[in-house]
Amino acid sequence: MSNSNAPWLNENIQALGLFLISLLLFLLFWEIGANLKLFAKGMPNASTTLKELWWWSTHPFFDNGPNDLGIGWNLLISLRRVTIGYFLASIIAVPLGILIGISPIAYRAFNPYVQLLKPVSPLAWLPLGLYIFRDSEQTGIFIILISSIWPTLINTAFGVANVNPEYLDVSKTLGASRLRTIFKVIIPAALPNIVSGLRISMGISWLVIVAAEMLLGTGLGYFIWNEWNNLYIPNILVAIFIIGLVGLILDNIFGALEKFVAFGRKA
Repeated sequence: MSNSNAPWLNENIQALGLFLISLLLFLLFWEIGANLKLFAKGMPNASTTLKELWWWSTHPFFDNGPNDLGIGWNLLISLRRVTIGYFLASIIAVPLGILIGISPIAYRAFNPYVQLLKPVSPLAWLPLGLYIFRDSEQTGIFIILISSIWPTLINTAFGVANVNPEYLDVSKTLGASRLRTIFKVIIPAALPNIVSGLRISMGISWLVIVAAEMLLGTGLGYFIWNEWNNLYIPNILVAIFIIGLVGLILDNIFGALEKFVAFGRKA
């Protein structure tokens, strides 16, 4: 057993070692380059940025007023907006995607809306959202909803429309009703595609909210914009690192879920 696991362990150890070496070389290049003024004027070195990262990580929840919150509070605000907007988008996209996938009439009726609205930049909706809702919280949720709905809808419709016809024939032969076929055959068979769409939508949600929050007054996006106004680049880099780390964690969660519902397929 130990011999069969050895290649897997060796690959992971080698990958970890390569990652650590590349990270060390990157930080060394950054430190030396910044100290020698090889980069843009005012670019902080790696040690200063790491010190700021440590400070913000160990003091995440201070509250000195609405414009001076710890990065932990800003992270929670962004996550709250993403969670609500993403949930609303999902409960719209999944049923509508199933309908479009099983009904050619629904596909022809709704596909023009999808093709028209899908390419619109999320930031194009920001002025409209502020005008309609006149509230930064609701505007952020609206932008998440309108931006993240499409991957889930499209993947759900694709998965439903491409269910193996043999499954449907067997269900029909056994006398299953249309509703039972949908819940017992079509949805389970399309589940890998649905989860894949949900995963893409989550990535878009996290990407969009940071850009939108630069004009909404709170959240990680506003934190970055505020630090830019203060011309303090290390804190901007700290926020970028935290955004990337949270995005990585969210993607890995959905990646694990995607493998769980793959039913023996290679995910």
